[in-house]
Amino acid sequence: MSRRFGPTAREPATPLWWGTIGLRVLTLLFAYGAVIVHSAGYERPWLAWTVLGAMTLWTVATAAVYAREALRWRWRWFVLADVLVTCVLMLTSPLILTDAQNAAVAPLITTVWVAGAPVAAGTRFGGVGGVTAGLVVAAATGLAREGFTLDVARDGVLLVASGLLIGMSASTARKSAAVLAEALRTEAATTERERLARDIHDSVLQVLARVRRRGGELGGEAAELAELAGEQEIALRALVTTGPKGHSTGETDLRAALQLLASSKVQVATPAGEVNLPSGTTSELVAVVREALSNVDKHAGAAAKAWVLLEDVGGEVVVTVRDDGEGIAEGRLADAVTEGRMGVVRSMRGRVRELGGTIALDTAPGQGTEWEIRVPRT
Repeated sequence: MSRRFGPTAREPATPLWWGTIGLRVLTLLFAYGAVIVHSAGYERPWLAWTVLGAMTLWTVATAAVYAREALRWRWRWFVLADVLVTCVLMLTSPLILTDAQNAAVAPLITTVWVAGAPVAAGTRFGGVGGVTAGLVVAAATGLAREGFTLDVARDGVLLVASGLLIGMSASTARKSAAVLAEALRTEAATTERERLARDIHDSVLQVLARVRRRGGELGGEAAELAELAGEQEIALRALVTTGPKGHSTGETDLRAALQLLASSKVQVATPAGEVNLPSGTTSELVAVVREALSNVDKHAGAAAKAWVLLEDVGGEVVVTVRDDGEGIAEGRLADAVTEGRMGVVRSMRGRVRELGGTIALDTAPGQGTEWEIRVPRT
């Protein structure tokens, strides 16, 4: 998770880390008060003050580490060591408390100071880490009390709940920060694209539009040049008006990728919003559509037009490629397979099969050809 925000970026869960530091300081002061009140009755008062000194030093050490802005400085091993040190210090309680104090459920030497470890683990590792640390500390509490009592169960529930709630909060903070960062990158890319679109519209697109109109008026070879200029104008307009395709999550926008296939003979219809899929899935689907359009160009006739329709139906995406060409006569596909001339179609079917999807062909003489491609989103 730290890589997503960069090595020195401010960690989204930083307020929770500061809360952990504050909790440690407050609970340490409470531990001092408990030792002052009960020290006269301890079996080994010197050990109690030694452990309290160790708790103070560890509180300072954890504060120095957890106060760093970047997550990479809050080492995983250090947080695990925090849980271990907390349990070890707490397990000195049987050597400090007398049997009478333990029977009277006097506070352990660490008292509520131990709550800082599950909170730190939850902040670093999320809900699972917080719960695990809470269970470990709760088990150590039972060992220190030399038995499982109602007080031990109560403390265990509070420790686990604290680790869970803080862990969920930390995970939510990081996910929200990632979404915000992605939105800001998308907005910046869109702004830059709009600026380029204005510049291109004022120069290149106007020239292409003029060549297209003038060439059509002149006819002949100029008309062919005008047609080529028109196709480039459409492709360039699609390029500068299509939103950014890539995302830091490893997904790309299939809608944007398909819009770049538009030309004077190909119309592309897509949903208004992004259709994000894994980058590999997007690349394969675009390749399948390109092959289908290549078939249209080669076999549907010079005047044939094609339409590409993208639908997002929740669990899967549906891409339809249709043309108004001559269609395929009955038996022609079977003959092509026998003669080994189904390379492109076989490639299309193979790509879709590897994506876990299906591809269906609907054609008839004089009714054009339609490919329907269905691919699951995951």
